[in-house]
Amino acid sequence: MNSLWLVIGSIIIFSVAYVTYGAWLAKQWGVDPTRKTPAHTKNDGVDYVPAKAPVLLGHHFASIAGAGPIVGPVQAAIFGWVPVMLWIIIGGIFFGGVQDFSSLFASVRHDGKSIGEIIEVNMGRRGKRLFAVFAWLTLLLVVAAFTNIVANTFVSVPEAASASVLFMILAVVFGFAVYRRGVSLTVGSIIGVALLFGCIALGNMLPLALGKNTWIVILMAYIFVASVTPVWILLQPRDYLNSFLLYAMILGAVIGLVVYRPVVELAPFTGFNIGGQFLFPMLFVTVACGAISGFHSLVGSGTSSKQMDNEADAKIIGYGGMLIECVLAVIAIITAAYLSKEKLAELLAAGGPVNVFSDGIGVFMAQFGIPYTVGKSFVALAVSAFALTSLDTATRLGRFIFQEFFEDPTKETQTILTNRYVSTTITVVLGGWLAVGGYTKIWPIFGSANQLLAALALIAVAVWLKNIGKNYSMFTVPMTFMFVVTVCALVLLIKSNLAAGNYILVVFPILLLVLSVILAFEAFKVLSSKESPKVKA
Repeated sequence: MNSLWLVIGSIIIFSVAYVTYGAWLAKQWGVDPTRKTPAHTKNDGVDYVPAKAPVLLGHHFASIAGAGPIVGPVQAAIFGWVPVMLWIIIGGIFFGGVQDFSSLFASVRHDGKSIGEIIEVNMGRRGKRLFAVFAWLTLLLVVAAFTNIVANTFVSVPEAASASVLFMILAVVFGFAVYRRGVSLTVGSIIGVALLFGCIALGNMLPLALGKNTWIVILMAYIFVASVTPVWILLQPRDYLNSFLLYAMILGAVIGLVVYRPVVELAPFTGFNIGGQFLFPMLFVTVACGAISGFHSLVGSGTSSKQMDNEADAKIIGYGGMLIECVLAVIAIITAAYLSKEKLAELLAAGGPVNVFSDGIGVFMAQFGIPYTVGKSFVALAVSAFALTSLDTATRLGRFIFQEFFEDPTKETQTILTNRYVSTTITVVLGGWLAVGGYTKIWPIFGSANQLLAALALIAVAVWLKNIGKNYSMFTVPMTFMFVVTVCALVLLIKSNLAAGNYILVVFPILLLVLSVILAFEAFKVLSSKESPKVKA
């Protein structure tokens, strides 16, 4: 099988789905371009700040991408490339894209509030508090997992570390110039992207070599600052500029594949049970962000909805952003599938899935003249850039959810726990404590929790659509399937950790499982009710 057909075919399928299914979803839900968004009605200059579609797409895509669409497909390759490709395509179009688009749109219609707030309006305060606990615990796992990924990358590629520090400085300058000095987005983008690649060159000349624990401490300090500062000064401009790295990486990989056209060596299908790992449910949990990810719903309803300039942008940012990530996942599985079994094992042992991905794209880029070492270093830098983006976004989301949990709309004075500095400190400290435990211990729980969060997000939006009298039939299969998959995965995870004596890693899955079952039961009562619509759109 020629890998060129895999990437070109998937891009065509995703493009058709965006134009047809994406447009149908927008029509069914009543997306209204004339309606003012919360970014305008609640503009506060900190969290609610209008952003043009290209800027917000950059922030959103950089935030949701992370390392998930790279790590997941490569790890799932043990089942063969056909199951992975099918799930990326089907899952991305009918599961992940629907979740991302709908959660973003639903949040816009709820004043930019999180999925938890949407649950409160449509299912009651008890449901909101249960979801808030679930989502916050999941975000702690995200912070811990991505802190490890970024710290490990900075240790192994110190050039990426120094370039990332320079990116942060550049982002502040860019944000100040565009939002406070009136520099046009076009001019700012041209200069910013040129300086971005200048930072890469300077980073290669001045590598910043520090130990992993030192980087964890530095990252904790950084995400605290990123969480509490106005979104326009650091988070939004850094994500926007970093998105050009991601686009360049994807474009370079596609061009390299067109020139190279490597043959797929990986078997199409290797079996349902590989080393004790069962295709169901583990394939659908492992691929994660490459097909559907609950974290995306938190990004869409946490930061992106507060910056959306026009409701019409929800389709390109929510549905389009997910499909772009699916293309990235397709490229990731190809970087594993074109290798021999021995070479794949060697690269995995040397640096895990990210190393496989970086090596593969480095090889692809070399086919049109970019030196292999330069290409591989560039990809490692890009991966660390969007893992860092997911990290700071997750911290800000954790802060939002923590604040919302303790907010009492009936009282004028709120408790100290709703203070953004206090809520951020608690989130950062606990996330950092989990990060010390290491990536390998955290990732299995993160994968299951993340996918279960997707099921709950789908359920929440389906309940809202039912309550406003809109079509929610497109949620029935995705939310049921994801709930069954992740409950099965959590049960297997609890069983394996009990057998291994990892009792701390047993408590987390049990707590998540209990919370999710209660929430699903509450939602089922609403969805099965024969009552007429009772919530305004």
